[in-house]
Amino acid sequence: MAYLLALDQGTTSSRAILFDPTQTIVGTAQKEFTQHYPQEGWVEHDPMEIWSSQFGVMMEVLAKTGVSPADIAAIGITNQRETTILWDKESGKPIHPAIVWQCRRTATLVDQLVAEGLEEHIRETTGLVPDAYFSATKIRWILDAVPGAQERAERGELLFGTVDTWLLWKLTGGAVHATDFTNASRTMLFDIHRRCWDETLCKALNIPLAMLPQVMDSSTIFGYADVQGVKIPIGSLVGDQQAALFGQVCVQPGEAKNTYGTGCFLLMNTGEEAVRSRNGLLTTIAASFGGKVQYALEGSVFVGGAVIQWLRDELGLLTHSHDAEALAKTVPDTGGVYLVPAFTGLGAPYWDMYARGCMVGLTRGTTRAHLVRAAQESIAYQVSDLVSAMERDSGIALETLRADGGASRDAFLLQFQSDIIGRPVERPSIRETTALGAAYLAGLAVGIWKDADEIRALRQSDATFVPTMQAEQRDELLAHWHRAVEHARGWAKPE
Repeated sequence: MAYLLALDQGTTSSRAILFDPTQTIVGTAQKEFTQHYPQEGWVEHDPMEIWSSQFGVMMEVLAKTGVSPADIAAIGITNQRETTILWDKESGKPIHPAIVWQCRRTATLVDQLVAEGLEEHIRETTGLVPDAYFSATKIRWILDAVPGAQERAERGELLFGTVDTWLLWKLTGGAVHATDFTNASRTMLFDIHRRCWDETLCKALNIPLAMLPQVMDSSTIFGYADVQGVKIPIGSLVGDQQAALFGQVCVQPGEAKNTYGTGCFLLMNTGEEAVRSRNGLLTTIAASFGGKVQYALEGSVFVGGAVIQWLRDELGLLTHSHDAEALAKTVPDTGGVYLVPAFTGLGAPYWDMYARGCMVGLTRGTTRAHLVRAAQESIAYQVSDLVSAMERDSGIALETLRADGGASRDAFLLQFQSDIIGRPVERPSIRETTALGAAYLAGLAVGIWKDADEIRALRQSDATFVPTMQAEQRDELLAHWHRAVEHARGWAKPE
C-alpha cells in the first residue's frame, strides 16, 4: 500500500501523521517544543529543536505503525508560516533563534518602511499590509543583530527560510533550498502577481537576493529524503493555513474555511483572481498544483485558542483546555463581560500592532464561568469581523463556513460562531485538515490522485451547526464587542 506521510510543523509542536490513500489516519506522533519569550512581545524558537522534534516524530510514527519507508509514496510538509530562520550555508547551523510569526519586536522597522512611503507598494505587490507579523523585517532584524551577518549574507554564505524551507533543507541533506508560493507570499518580499521576489522591497531592507530560496508550486517533487536508506520524494510544501484550505477542499471561488488553532485563520478561495482587500484583509496565494495558481483572501486572528491556554496557564481558571466548553455552558451569557485578547496586537481587519488585551463589563457578580465564556465568545467575535470584511471584499455572501483546528472540537464555540455570523458552520470528519491538505498535495505530485475532483469525493462532514440567534440579539452583541475593541486599540503606542 502507498502511504502518505504528512509532517505538520506547528507553532507549539511538531507532528507526523500517516495516511493511507483513502485518507484514513494510520498513525500519529506529536512532540511539543520550547517557547522562548526573551522580552515582552518577543517570541523565539530553537531551529534545531524544531528539526529534532520533527525528525523524531517522523521516525516515531513509522516505528509505531510498523510501516516501512519503502511503502511511503511521498512526504508532504506543512508549517507555521512567517517564522524566520537564517543559517550558515556550509555548516547548516542557525545564526540566531527563529523569530516566530507572533513576535512584535520589529514594529519600529515596519514603521520606518511606512515612513519611507512603501506602504502602498507593499499592499499592491505582496497583497499584505505592513506588519511585524511577516518575515521581511525579521530577516532585517537578525542581519542587524548578529555581528558580520550582513557581510556574510552578501557573500552568499547565509540562507533564509521559513520553517518549510528549513525542514526541506535538512531532510535533503542541504541539497535543496526552496519554498512554495504559499510560504513565499507570507514574507512581505514576494510579488504575488509576477510570482517572484520583489527587488524594491529587498533593496529597501538591504536583503541580498542570494539568500532567498527558489519558489515552486506547492505540489511538486522538491527533492528526496533519505529515511533508513530509502529515498522518499518530498511531494509538497505548503503553509499551514493554505494546507487547511486545500484539506477542506475549498478549491472553488467563494469556498472558505476557518482554522481554530493558537490563532484563527479564515481563508476564502477567490480563484485565479487576486482580489485587493479594501477592508483590512490580506491577499495571498492558495495552494498551487499543475502549474496553476489560485489566490485567496485571508484574515488572521493572532489569539484564538491561545486565549483558553492563557486562562489555564496564567490565570489558573481551568485545569484542562477542554474544560472551557462545559464551564461556558453553566451560564446563559457572559453577564455583560467582553474580553478582547489583543495580547500581541490585533490582526485583521484592524492591524493594530499597539493594541493590548482588555476586559470590560466586570461587576461584583462576575464569576469564573462568565470570564471563560467571554474568552470563548471572543474567538467567535474576531472570526465574525473577518467574515464581514471578506464578504465586502469579495462580493460573495458566504454560504457555509468550514471549521477545523484543535478548538473545532468545542461544540459551544462552533454553535456560538454560527449564531454570531448567521451562517451554518460545518466540521469535517477528519479534523486534521492541515496535515490532510499536505498529504493531498503530495499525493497529487506522485499521481495517487489526478485532480481536485477525485479529492473532493473523499470529503465527509462530522457535524453542521446552524444559527438559532435572532438578528436583533446578534446586532446588539456585535455592537458591544466593537465598543470593547476600541478600548484595546492603540494602548501600547508610544506617546
